[in-house]
This record gives sequence, structure tokens and C-alpha cells, in this order.
Amino acid sequence: MAEALPGWTDVADPPTTKPAIKVSVAIVEAHQPTRDHLIKLLRSGGTPFGSMADLAARVTGNVPVVMVLGPSCNNHNDLGAAQRVIQTNPTLGAILIAEQRDRNSLQTAMRYDIPDVIELGNEAAELSDTVRRVALTLDADARLEVLDPQKVPLGTSSIQPAPPPRRGAEPGEPAQTVSRQPRFDAGHLIAGLEGGRPGDGLGKVITVFSTKGGAGTSMLATSLAVSLTQRSSGPVCLIDADLQFGDAAVMLKLTPRHTIVDAVAALDRIDPNFLGQLLMTHEPSGLRVLAAPLEPAFADRIGASDMVQIVEMLRTFCSVVVIDTPAYFNDVVLSLVEISDEILLLAGMDIPNIKNVKTGLQTLRLLGTPMERVRLVLNRANAKVKLDVGEVERTLQLTADSLIPSDICVPQAVNKGVPVVLHAPRSGVAKAINALADLVAPQPRTRRR
Repeated sequence: MAEALPGWTDVADPPTTKPAIKVSVAIVEAHQPTRDHLIKLLRSGGTPFGSMADLAARVTGNVPVVMVLGPSCNNHNDLGAAQRVIQTNPTLGAILIAEQRDRNSLQTAMRYDIPDVIELGNEAAELSDTVRRVALTLDADARLEVLDPQKVPLGTSSIQPAPPPRRGAEPGEPAQTVSRQPRFDAGHLIAGLEGGRPGDGLGKVITVFSTKGGAGTSMLATSLAVSLTQRSSGPVCLIDADLQFGDAAVMLKLTPRHTIVDAVAALDRIDPNFLGQLLMTHEPSGLRVLAAPLEPAFADRIGASDMVQIVEMLRTFCSVVVIDTPAYFNDVVLSLVEISDEILLLAGMDIPNIKNVKTGLQTLRLLGTPMERVRLVLNRANAKVKLDVGEVERTLQLTADSLIPSDICVPQAVNKGVPVVLHAPRSGVAKAINALADLVAPQPRTRRR
């Protein structure tokens, strides 16, 4: 492991808690007074660079680095250079400080693989916390790399018309092909779907999203999808769009043979029947599942347009498509939100969670997301905390559509790989999720005589 570059600093935890986070911070800004100002805002300081070219020449790829890009970097050349550095060095993360944090600046940053934007003037309040959050993610990734240095080489998960051997098959062992299963036929499912938007003849798309990790997004997405399966006349599909660390398959006790990577690899020749054969079936409920990639490295080869194309094809033969997402905005998440009929915004009952959700709502409004598509779901709503539901609703300026109570049955269900609506169907949690399913389920269409 290479040493940190001279002068680069660690982002440290308080001395009485965890060891120092081994991540360096680089400040890139052409205007020296602004550069010095940004460095002073960080408790542990940072290494100054006058240009992206200077930084790129010093990056080894072995030391995790948070790049703080100052306002002078908000141009095609510098953002393009930052993107190239990020794509070739997965140990790097970036934060952009822009003159305005509006729809255009957010979308521009996303296109260059920069998920975090801070508005100039707010850097004193936001920069330190944002750097720390990105640093924590990079540090966790670096520790995982040390624990599991042998990664599956890129390019090994593409799919041809004949699927590859099952994972773990020995050389010479017969491959398990899709043809051993009953052939999926989407033809009879496409006509007469209940549909998402009136008159479009397509299934409904519901995205489950939170701006805070650990809020229970995957728990809600899996159980809601199972509940919708019980209420739908057509197939329901759950797609795990947490492309790096998706765990929907684990929560359903499924072992993926095919993933989103295989669907993306076949996009130039895919059709509903072929896509249907890449879906796993959760036998206890009948839910169809498209799993996240098996390796985090595969996420880099999946673009926003790829995910949109897959979801749009699933809509042609599924009554409902439920999307589980990661707890941050990126180009993929923004694109999926844009095509969704319903967005279930999940929040926990604690101040950091509510703060993040409020920021997430502001981002959705900046991006022009119709607020009538957004439903607020409060998780652990009966927790013994000082926040009450009314206070949260006033803070977020949004009425909660669903209150999910805290219950020991949830971790029990997760550990068993059984959706809580099946594990404890009489629990308050299951009843709340089933009521939410009734609320968002597509309405059957009346046929004309």
C-alpha cells in the first residue's frame, strides 16, 4: 500500500472512538484566497492544488482521496479531468462547490460522476460534514478491499444468448442454462396491464428511496413488492438498483444466477421474453427479482440510460416495478426517480435522518420532481424519541402517508431472509406495509363494452 503523499492529512475520528480514517483531502482551486479559505474550514486541513492537472499528476490510486473542487473547477475541462481521475481510481471521491446549487449544477455534476454539490456561501456549514461522509465511504471501501483483495475481473459477467456457467462451476462442468427452466413468455402478459399512467398501457413504477443509509429502504422495498404481488393480477418485479451494495436478494433468501449486469450486456438484443428469463422468482410469493451486481466493481459499467431501458421494458409485462435504491443521489437514481409514478421517501425518526431527508426533498424540488408523486413514509414511527410525527411533517412540509412502527420482528425477518409481511403477517409493521401497498397499488382498469 502506497504512503500518503507528503502533507496529505487523515480525516480523524474523535480520539475516544474509532481509529483515524485513512483518507486524504485535496483542495483544487485556481483562486488562492478561495483555496486557503476552503482549507481553513476543514478541521484536519487538506493539500492545496491549483489545478486538476496538478492533482492528477500526484494521484497514485492507492491512497483514498476526497477531492474538493472549488468554484473555478466548474467547467467542462476540469470536471472532465476529475471524471477521468475518478473512473481510473476507484479510491477517489469528489465534492463540487458551485456558485449556485440548482437543477443545472446538480445534473452537470452527476454527468461527471460527482454526486455532492455545495452552494458557494454554504461551504462553512456543509463542507466539513460532507467531506467526512465521503471519507467514511472511501475508508470503508478501502478496508473491504484489504479484507477481500481478490476481485472478479471486469468483463467476466457479460451474457450471450446462451447464459454463462453458474457461479462456482468447475472447468468442464456443464453450464446451467435458462432452457432448463420453464420458458418465460411475456406475450400474454403485455396486453391489459393495470398500468401506471392512465392510457399508456404500461405497468406502474414505484421507487423506494432514502437519503440516509440504514433507514430500512431494502426492508420496505422487498416487503412492499411481496405485498403488491398478493394484490396484483399481473407480475410484480423488484429491481435492486443499489448497484454496489444491493442486498434485496439476501433479504429474500435468493441466490442470483443472473443480475442487472447480464441484462445490460444484452441490451442490444434483449426483448421481454429474454429479460423475463433473467429474473429470479421468490417462490413463497411469486415476486420476480432482478438482482444487483455480485461485485461492486460492476456498478461502473451500468449507466443511467441502461437502467431506464431495463425498467421501461419491465413495465411492458409487469403490473408493478418496485425499485430499491442506494441512499444517495447519482445519475442512475435521478433518472429512475424521473420515470417513476410514485416515489416513496423513507425517513427515520431522528434528527440526522430528518435533516438528510429535508435536503433530499430540496434536491427533488430543484430537479422539478412533481411533489404529488412523492409519498413520505416514516419508519420506526413509534420509537421512544422526542420527535413526534407532527413535528417531522412540519419540518419537511409534507404529510406522512405511512407510519411504520418499530418492532423486533423486523430484524428477525431480515436475519431469516423472509419479508416481514410473510414472517409476521399480523404485526403492526406488516399491517402498515400492506396498507401502503393498498395505497400505491395500480387500480384495475374497467373494460369498455
